[in-house]
Amino acid sequence: MITEFFVAIIPPTVTHQEKKVSVIKGKPVFYEPYNLKDARLKLMSHLARFVPAKKYIGGVRLIVKWCFPRKNHRDGEYKITKPDTDNLQKLLKDVMTKLGYWADDNLVASEIVEKFWAEKPGIYIRIEDL
Repeated sequence: MITEFFVAIIPPTVTHQEKKVSVIKGKPVFYEPYNLKDARLKLMSHLARFVPAKKYIGGVRLIVKWCFPRKNHRDGEYKITKPDTDNLQKLLKDVMTKLGYWADDNLVASEIVEKFWAEKPGIYIRIEDL
């Protein structure tokens, strides 16, 4: 099975790493600040329409190309500034798991991730069975 699509949005730059912690009654409590909640909801609303009819249940390869608005860069030029690809991927995979793309994101055994400056911003995603 192969699932492939392009989400035409300005990719969120806030990452899963931005969770906060506070201490309540002597115990740490983790929470998401507003901008992280907003990014999660944005991804959920855009990815919901591409959820496959059947969940992936075996190993998959996940290919993601993050396309950020190009500003003063060339279209297709690699983006070598923050956010880091691993931090971007964590939030994306969490959202995809919650939406039901797969049973658990531990099924992602192969991952190809790239960041670009692009004329057309968005996120290209391809999932394929291994």
